[in-house]
Amino acid sequence: MSKQKPKALITEGLRFGRFPITAVQPVVEGGKFPAKAVVGETLVVGATAFREGHDQLGVSAVLLDPRGKERQRVRLARPRGPRGQGTDRWEGLLTPPATGTWSFVIEAWHDRYGTWHHNAEVKVEAGIDVELMLAEGAALLAEASEDSSRPSADRRTFRMAVVGLNDTSKTAEERLAAGFSPEVAAVIERQPIREQVTVSEQYPLLVERELAGRGAWYEFFPRSEGAVRNHETGEWTSGTFRTAARRLDAVAAMGFDIIYMPPIHPIGIQHRKGPNNTLLAGPHDPGSPWAIGAKEGGHDAIHPDLGTFEDFDAFVARAGELGLEVALDLALQAAPDHPWVESHPEWFTTRVDGSIAYAENPPKKYQDIFPLNFDNDPAGLSNEILRIVFLWVSHGVKIFRVDNPHTKPVWFWEWLIAKVNKKHPDVIFLAEAFTRPAMMHALGRAGFQQSYTYFTWRNTKEELEEYFQEVSHESPAYFRPNFFVNTPDILTEFLQYGGPPAFKIRAALAATASPIWGVYAGFELYEHVARPGAEEYIDNEKFEYKARDWDTAAGSGRTLAPYLSRLNEIRRAHPALGDLQNLTVHQSTDNATVVYSKHKTLPDGSKDTLIVVVNVDPHGIRESTVTLDLAALELHPDDLTHNGRFMVDDLLTGESWEWGEYNYVRLDAHVEPAHILSIRRQHA
Repeated sequence: MSKQKPKALITEGLRFGRFPITAVQPVVEGGKFPAKAVVGETLVVGATAFREGHDQLGVSAVLLDPRGKERQRVRLARPRGPRGQGTDRWEGLLTPPATGTWSFVIEAWHDRYGTWHHNAEVKVEAGIDVELMLAEGAALLAEASEDSSRPSADRRTFRMAVVGLNDTSKTAEERLAAGFSPEVAAVIERQPIREQVTVSEQYPLLVERELAGRGAWYEFFPRSEGAVRNHETGEWTSGTFRTAARRLDAVAAMGFDIIYMPPIHPIGIQHRKGPNNTLLAGPHDPGSPWAIGAKEGGHDAIHPDLGTFEDFDAFVARAGELGLEVALDLALQAAPDHPWVESHPEWFTTRVDGSIAYAENPPKKYQDIFPLNFDNDPAGLSNEILRIVFLWVSHGVKIFRVDNPHTKPVWFWEWLIAKVNKKHPDVIFLAEAFTRPAMMHALGRAGFQQSYTYFTWRNTKEELEEYFQEVSHESPAYFRPNFFVNTPDILTEFLQYGGPPAFKIRAALAATASPIWGVYAGFELYEHVARPGAEEYIDNEKFEYKARDWDTAAGSGRTLAPYLSRLNEIRRAHPALGDLQNLTVHQSTDNATVVYSKHKTLPDGSKDTLIVVVNVDPHGIRESTVTLDLAALELHPDDLTHNGRFMVDDLLTGESWEWGEYNYVRLDAHVEPAHILSIRRQHA
């Protein structure tokens, strides 16, 4: 007699489980790409989950390590404010502790205790089915007390509650209180009484090393560091890796984590650009480092003026001794002199007249640069670039700032970054992509760990609040913003005309609103003179040497270096600034005063909370009333003063105040345009 196949469940093959779970976050395109995190980052995990009827629903998030083992489980709750009102939205926090390809699931389940608790509370108060409700509670907790998976102490707590629920010598209210006790609630919080558990699909989470999502960048041109000008002839002697290494101590002293250098390769002679991007270069003009390639070699060579590979290795080693990592520019383009032009003309675009097309951004023309064409020989060109990246990795480079990645196919970046990270998962790619949001976000999905942003052009209160909300709450699963305050190409009108206060304002905003920020050398000297009619520096360092007298600036006090040092010191001391999704915008009555907070609960249960208030008007004094969303600060009763307020310490000035929901603020841009306030916690 043949065995019959087990009868399929009526629900088999359906897209909804017992309880619907939808709109899970962080999920990128349905799990097609992994969401991103760094070690120790607190991630907002959420879902929309609901059920029929009036019984209570419980929702949890479960973090799974790369082997699929459960590492963290948190119960989700309704979000604060309108998002949690009638939306069936649930959110909580997960914190992955190590790198690797992690994952998470959402669980929705019948909350047996919550359902009984709600019904008993209503009915006992109304005198309806009192004995029945008490008996149901006793039966529920008695059953739970037999669960061998629970600690013996928790099972004992349930048994004591059962005794209390069944004690007819006490009033109904007293018996009910036994089932509602804080002790029972604590046990339920740790391990709910669940039934009919529905599990979502498993969603990927790529957890990368800390510098992938945190860190302070400093950019300089090694050829300028130590460069010497002959005042009689006007000729320059280039700085080298050896002279540039002398500047590293100062960079490290300011608290930066990464030293980034523009391309260090041979520079083309043909159509070399002169000062201020002029078309004719003199015999001693160094040219743009981004015009890569000459007779000395291409992307796998070092400009002879800078030194040798041995010198470069010494530079990397010295940076490492000071706690700095070296970031190298990966600019995938070629000067007309690049060896590829002769060896692989198919890697470029040839016009009908036989010439190779140079780079253009009409009306701008870049005759010194040939863009690459990935369509003629995609495999050959891609593998050559992979070889080059591996070469620099072998010389200690683990971070690449990629020039104009949006001018190359996105598939190439997905391929390259995956290939590199498979062999070297600690390698980081920063996208210099000032372009349309769709492309910037696609590059993040493709694998770029970080990206430049529109922050540079967000200067008003309204612009900043909107942008901070976007990058911290709408796109953090795939887009990590690096808030560079300036670049060799970008000197905004705000910095051109705002004076020293503008520099402090932009630094304070960048260093506190994003876990990643950066400056280009000269920012600390308030360099602000632009080429007429442009948002770029006059006498641009891209096309010439620049000698900066750091010592004289420090001696005269005309340097922002101490302020940058303090900002980076604050960042290292306060873990809340290392997360992206924990930013809350607060209100002020002044249209030039921006207020936001960052909060993080640490593994030991302590809380780190900063309130940042910035006057974004560099020209004057601003007064306002600041209104705080107190729930976002997670204050404990022990943190409050006898006035029901709390103490804050200004990490920039050392002053302290008693604050509450409403606070008067006066900020003079010419004295100190920002408060960075740390909430003084009394509760451990």
